[in-house]
Amino acid sequence: DYASRRKALESLAEVIHPAIELFADGIDGSTHFVGHSMGGLLVRAYLARYRPKRLGRVVMLGTPNSGSEIADRLKNVLPYRAWFGPAGQQLITTRDATLDAILPPVDYPVGVIAGDRSIYPVSSVFLPKPHDGRVSVENTRLDGMVDHIVINASHPGLVRSRLAIDQTIAFLRHGRF
Repeated sequence: DYASRRKALESLAEVIHPAIELFADGIDGSTHFVGHSMGGLLVRAYLARYRPKRLGRVVMLGTPNSGSEIADRLKNVLPYRAWFGPAGQQLITTRDATLDAILPPVDYPVGVIAGDRSIYPVSSVFLPKPHDGRVSVENTRLDGMVDHIVINASHPGLVRSRLAIDQTIAFLRHGRF
């Protein structure tokens, strides 16, 4: 429900902060995060700026932690720029000091779930295998992550996969897939 296609990651973190702060302050336990695709990067940007006092664990599904080759190829194409906006420009594989500051190294427990099934024949041509049709498995990896698992799911299918859901719950409960 936030303007993910109209703002950069750091601005999106500001937008979601009030709701997350209200939630985190209203519970006794830890605050866990689960993010799909760019949502995982938004979690990283958010936690770099507004880390809750009782941060729990983080699960990322198909998150392009090292960028996406698709974004590299399409970053200068007007329809891509219009559809994905400023945050879409931050999905490239070449990182600079500004992006490194927005997405610093993690020092909290992170588990990453990657998919290895594509339903996109055109984008599959541009990605190194294995991939989920949007992000290569290799680019989902993140320095400092606690665990990483690859499941047979497409990029959009990760959020509906029973296996991904079960593995997410396992990581949130036990810190391992």
